[in-house]
Amino acid sequence: MRFRLLGPLALADGPDTVVLQPSKPANLLAALLLHANSTVSAEYLQRAVWGEEQPVTARAALQTCVLRLRRLFAKHGVTGASIEAVPGGYRITAAPHTLDLLGFREQVRRAAGLDRDPEAELCALRDALSLWQGSLLANVRSVVLHRDEVPRLAEERLRAVERVCDLLLGLGRCGEALVDLWTTTRVYPGHERFHEQLIEALYRSGRQSQALAEYRRVKGFLLEELGVDPSPSLRRLELSILRGEDLGSAGPAAPRVIRGETVPLPAAPSAGPAAASPTAPAAVTSSAAPAAVTSSSATPAAAAVFAPAAAPGVGPVPAVPHFTGRAAEAAAMAARLTALPAPGPEDHRPLTVLVSGAPGIGKSALAQHVARLVRDDFPAGRLLVRMTRVDGEPRTVDEVAAEVAAALGESGEGRALLILDDVVDADQVRPLLAPGAGVLGAPAGASAGSAGAGGSAVGPGLAVVVTSRMGLGGLIATHGGWVQRLTAFTEAESYALLLAALGAERVEAEPRAARRLAALCGHFPAALRILTARLLTRPGLRLADAVDWLGEDPLARLTLTDSPDLSVTGLFDRALGRLDPRLSEAFELLAQGPPELLADRDRGPEDEGGVPEAVRERLADAGLLEDGPPGPYRIHDLLRAHVRRTARIRDRRTEKV
Repeated sequence: MRFRLLGPLALADGPDTVVLQPSKPANLLAALLLHANSTVSAEYLQRAVWGEEQPVTARAALQTCVLRLRRLFAKHGVTGASIEAVPGGYRITAAPHTLDLLGFREQVRRAAGLDRDPEAELCALRDALSLWQGSLLANVRSVVLHRDEVPRLAEERLRAVERVCDLLLGLGRCGEALVDLWTTTRVYPGHERFHEQLIEALYRSGRQSQALAEYRRVKGFLLEELGVDPSPSLRRLELSILRGEDLGSAGPAAPRVIRGETVPLPAAPSAGPAAASPTAPAAVTSSAAPAAVTSSSATPAAAAVFAPAAAPGVGPVPAVPHFTGRAAEAAAMAARLTALPAPGPEDHRPLTVLVSGAPGIGKSALAQHVARLVRDDFPAGRLLVRMTRVDGEPRTVDEVAAEVAAALGESGEGRALLILDDVVDADQVRPLLAPGAGVLGAPAGASAGSAGAGGSAVGPGLAVVVTSRMGLGGLIATHGGWVQRLTAFTEAESYALLLAALGAERVEAEPRAARRLAALCGHFPAALRILTARLLTRPGLRLADAVDWLGEDPLARLTLTDSPDLSVTGLFDRALGRLDPRLSEAFELLAQGPPELLADRDRGPEDEGGVPEAVRERLADAGLLEDGPPGPYRIHDLLRAHVRRTARIRDRRTEKV
């Protein structure tokens, strides 16, 4: 059992969480946990529970609240934490593993000791920040706590976020920093350091005009709202941008404050030539992004399935570590891409191959692997074009076209291969493939200017691989192309992946356990990659023991603790979040209902519980329904379990103290 303070006050037991309703005992519990392992005076607790104006019976009522909390602990099996009556007040005992606030502070302190390894420090801080789960003490109605305690805790979090952004800038990962900074600067408009980091990240990404626009916006806010000028460091940064100066490596990081103790931090390492050049084109700036991911905290096995958390843009196609399986699909795609184009009007369109399938099925990995196989046939280069931002938002056609044109303008002679990765819908890519668009169809070696809108006609010197969760049938119908739809691995492919990632010695020593692990992962590539990443960090764990461990709660265990975003549940949540709300409701109905719902052809949409076939087709097109048997559709077991578990958590009644 774990107490949660960094969000709504709650009790958590694994995936199950009980959020306490606003009440006087909830106020008392929050006040005690905020000062865990210390004696808290009865007078302070009374003010925290009732405010400055307390009832005459506050002392007796406080004892009643303590009694009710002890009963709540007993009801939910809380062990290792108890409320003790001590001279002058009360004390609650807790540890980092039983109270998220203590866990956060322990992780931040651990990060401070990793200052010689920026990647490790970054992982530790992100692990700490992942413990924050929403608005602080949102269900605690204590004016005293929100006035005196919440601002102090919020400041601890901001210090950690600030340090994370400093590290990302120092490592040259400006795109990742931008994701945090866009949000943080809007939530905390008066925090100048965040604005300075945002402007610097934009400038280092080659977005000089946006950086200057952001400076003007901040300057206007400070003058209008506070009547002050920007800080000297902000003004110096603006002057450097106007002069087009090279910022060099990221400057010394600001000191971190941990509960009032100032800890000096060393300067972050150089961001490298690409990140440090303020005038570099966006395509060049982001080209090193994939390489940065494979050297990050995520293990290579995980990086092979999940899109690298790099800045959106255009860059060389990265290698895929431990790529296994998909032999037939890879051979067919390679043959298609290297075949001579047919004569006739089709020459005026790029050769297009669509790789589609469920989220986490390995579309990007297959496309990148095939690009490496056919590299000799594309001497002008092979480029990965990210069609979504790090936060999942689709990029605009104009933005992508400009970066691709710049990249193709720097390529050599001959054919080029582009991977348009994670296309959201046909409208996002259709203008790029249209005859006369002159961007994707421009012959390799043409200048960026001649490849602009309305430029040269589409020629045969380019091949395009599109990866998407959507079927994009409309795109294939109007623009032609060849489709490769991916499904889960076979048993043999899953076993081969475990062999490649974990090593033959470990897997062949326990072949039955290895096959059982693959089955628990549903032969789902993303799940298998996460599992192998976790097992690689625990080389002494027997596979048979891992079977028992994973089988207890596969969804909770298929996550990387140092990178919470790399998880099966997170992957599914992001995929479902892209759905139209009506489609999402229909999918939840299918996932929670009997399998017969997927094959129900007779029940109409007006009948209770029915899901029209047209809706099921749209869900299949979105990669959430697979081809049967037993019926025309089926839902992957992991995805079905995720939807049912999410529904249980959402529908759980709040616990009244």
